Amino acid sequence: MPSSALPRYSADALVAFAATLLERSGVRDDIARDVADVLTTGDLLGHTTHGLHLLAPYLTEIEKGAMTKSGEPTIVNSRAAGETWDGNRLPGPWLTLRALDRAAAMAATGGTGTVVVRRSHHIACLAAYLLRATARGLVAIVQSSDPTVKAVVAHGGTTPVITPNPIAAGLPTSGDPILIDISSSITSMGFAFQQRDAGKKLPGAWLIDNQGNATDDPAALSTDPPGALLPLGGLDAGYKGFGLTLLVEALTAGLSGFGRADSPEGWGGTVFVQVLDPCAFGGLDAFRRTTW
Repeated sequence: MPSSALPRYSADALVAFAATLLERSGVRDDIARDVADVLTTGDLLGHTTHGLHLLAPYLTEIEKGAMTKSGEPTIVNSRAAGETWDGNRLPGPWLTLRALDRAAAMAATGGTGTVVVRRSHHIACLAAYLLRATARGLVAIVQSSDPTVKAVVAHGGTTPVITPNPIAAGLPTSGDPILIDISSSITSMGFAFQQRDAGKKLPGAWLIDNQGNATDDPAALSTDPPGALLPLGGLDAGYKGFGLTLLVEALTAGLSGFGRADSPEGWGGTVFVQVLDPCAFGGLDAFRRTTW
């Protein structure tokens, strides 16, 4: 069916639909609304692998008891400009929005604030959080990793060892904000699986098979043993992407004190959220002038 013939729905209707399904699964109302909003925003930003496409697997996680339906994060450590939370397996979108708000509050007094969250559930599209900060003239940095997943190979290696470890940043400007959202692997697992399920190849040789051969076939991720995603930079310059992957791993799992050295708990995440107030540095007007 051509895209012009597909039914269209308003964003508000999609948020309401997703929130209703989550609420009927027992998720607390405010949490359900935030999760639905973040998933819909992901689609509106074009990240269709990390938008409402995730709603069905989230509902499955709730049904299995792998995603907590209500409660609050536990504060593990707190300083003037930094906190560590235990997310208690609560929905990642809700936790990340709360972390962003807390980091912004710290930045209002200290110029910067950072919250790291361990034992969060999956946090969906990282770019979906950025507008909440840039609309207030703030810079936001969001990073995540999943200590239970091994999908990306080290540069020069053949065995998957780490997650795609995305990093996102929102920069306020004098016009539309700059939103950066990239994985430190060439592509995300979500896109590779989406192409696999559609019977399609990837746009390039972005993976290696289990023999170490570069391939554009996403089915290579489903063999036994599996292939792997290549780090950003591919076979030639993948040491750059893998270096970025290690940095994200350190700022999420390392700072939160929970990662691959701990017992797996299933699909989830460790999260790094940092907010900077340009007014504490060269000033917001100067920042906007130099970022167009």
